[in-house]
Amino acid sequence: MNIEALPVAPVILSAASVGGLVLADQMQFRPGRYLCKPLAALAFLWLALALGAMDSSYGRWLLVGLLLCMLGDLLLMPEDERCFLAGLVAFLCGHLLYAVAFLQLGASPIGPVVSALPCLLLLVLTYRWILPRVDPPMKGPVACYMWVITGMLLCASLTLRHPASLLIIAGAWGFALSDLAVARQQFIKASPRNGLWGTPLYFFSQMVLAASLAMVQPG
Repeated sequence: MNIEALPVAPVILSAASVGGLVLADQMQFRPGRYLCKPLAALAFLWLALALGAMDSSYGRWLLVGLLLCMLGDLLLMPEDERCFLAGLVAFLCGHLLYAVAFLQLGASPIGPVVSALPCLLLLVLTYRWILPRVDPPMKGPVACYMWVITGMLLCASLTLRHPASLLIIAGAWGFALSDLAVARQQFIKASPRNGLWGTPLYFFSQMVLAASLAMVQPG
């Protein structure tokens, strides 16, 4: 399938639900959050399935990763520390499964060479910015999460010569950068402004990763 032939319905659902979610969060209208966030997650699952996620090994690994990210979305809604930790684990597993999915598309040695420095910079800057502000019981899980994100980004870069690489790399980096909004909200400064950019970037990145299936052959 060509990228121009993306199903319109899940894209419309994503745009509408993400817009509603951002508005609900800015107004601190919790019922709107509980309605729009699951719908926004359903949109990227719908897009992946519509593009034949079950027809390739890449698609199947990606689909399970998307499901885990949806679980993480649901777990982060209550704003409870235990739910946050469970959501962190769900997203961590999602990142790992994305990495496995990317490895199904072959390996370009050029990709990691190009991306190694940006990945290292992101890891170091995030470590110095976030980790000192994390409570001791959470330092280990958060540090582990940072390393897993870095590994996922490096695996995304291995797809450099694949037709879907632009979407994969853009989606992976968008996902990683959107996590900074979540980290700032949880550990640095809670503010509705974090969601103004973090929420759209996260859901857009998930849709982009789902859309990459349009460039992957069945098998």
